[in-house]
Amino acid sequence: MTEPVNGGTPLSHSVQEALAISLRGCSELLPQADWVKKLQRSEATGQPLRIKLGLDPTAPDIHLGHTVVLNKMRQLQNLGHTVIFLIGDFTSMIGDPSGRNATRPPLTREQIEANAKTYYAQASLVLDPEKTEIRYNSEWSDPLGARGMIQLAAKYTVARMLERDDFTKRFQSNTPISVHELLYPLMQGYDSVALKSDLELGGTDQKFNLLVGRALQSEYGQEPQCILTMPLLVGLDGVEKMSKSKNNYIGITEDANTMFAKLLSISDTLMWDYFTLLSFRSEADIAKLKAEIEGGRNPKDAKVMLAKEITTRFHSAAAADAAEADFENRARRGIPDDVEEVSLTGAPMGIGALLKAARLAPSTAEANRLIDQGGVRIDGSVISDRGLKLQAGTFVAQVGKRKFARVTLS
Repeated sequence: MTEPVNGGTPLSHSVQEALAISLRGCSELLPQADWVKKLQRSEATGQPLRIKLGLDPTAPDIHLGHTVVLNKMRQLQNLGHTVIFLIGDFTSMIGDPSGRNATRPPLTREQIEANAKTYYAQASLVLDPEKTEIRYNSEWSDPLGARGMIQLAAKYTVARMLERDDFTKRFQSNTPISVHELLYPLMQGYDSVALKSDLELGGTDQKFNLLVGRALQSEYGQEPQCILTMPLLVGLDGVEKMSKSKNNYIGITEDANTMFAKLLSISDTLMWDYFTLLSFRSEADIAKLKAEIEGGRNPKDAKVMLAKEITTRFHSAAAADAAEADFENRARRGIPDDVEEVSLTGAPMGIGALLKAARLAPSTAEANRLIDQGGVRIDGSVISDRGLKLQAGTFVAQVGKRKFARVTLS
């Protein structure tokens, strides 16, 4: 079955399906019409498209935020396309200034090699390793040499480079921009030339760099790649993007119990973004589940499904079941049957303010002192972070051995 799109050539069912999978959860797919043409050509010729994702091994561990683009790669890989996992061992030595107002210190060769050793092993927990092409951009960047670098730089103007948002802001505020930083988007773009990429994926903060790849491919006489950007996953705090430096992350190599408990800690609202960006369930299944929750089903049921799916992916089904049992045991441990019910508004709410509002502590200062002493638990888990902000939901707060409140926060 086919149906016309925007009055153009009717699309086959398989192309429609591939387009829907491409668009699921994405921020932008540019230009979408060109991607449809590439999909149609691939279907007609049987030639898989070349889909590229570049990651600089700036840290040795991957968290769930990194897997948002990896999940999209796996979905496209399952359609039969060639997935290229590019390790930016050369570009890491430059340092990507994306989203930063100061330069990122470049890594040493030793740091890069140490990080790269674990990077792909962790990515293989999402991608099919047998169907993934692994490349390092030093393969073509090192041989480029000084002459090649000058010739490459001649294909892009300073004016266009300064259109990049973070460069613009730094230039206007007289914050230094090193010349080598201008080379980063060029080198990332040249990766697309070297790999003859049809589609490059990245976070929304990488849009400028991905567009440079399109421009350079045109300069080198290639068909320009399309670009697909994915949202930056919000972390456990419900505010900032997931980041190890913000301590709001879920590492994919964390133990099953920790991973499961962290996933259950996200808010009932944020949960749906996690389903869209991290789950492999169909959009129809997610929509059905959301309708059931809106109809009165406990949101925790959906959250447990999500936590078990993700924990199973990175550990095993048995480990996920054990993690669920461990969580329930900790949540029930020592909690009396007649816990006072407390309803509060103002989510997200700081843990100290919540304990005071729930009459579990006489003041925020006293609440902080109790946290420092390890005397505060939420659903059985000891809280050690004074800065914790609790999202909307229902949970049991405990202070010491005898003070409890079942708090519903909205």
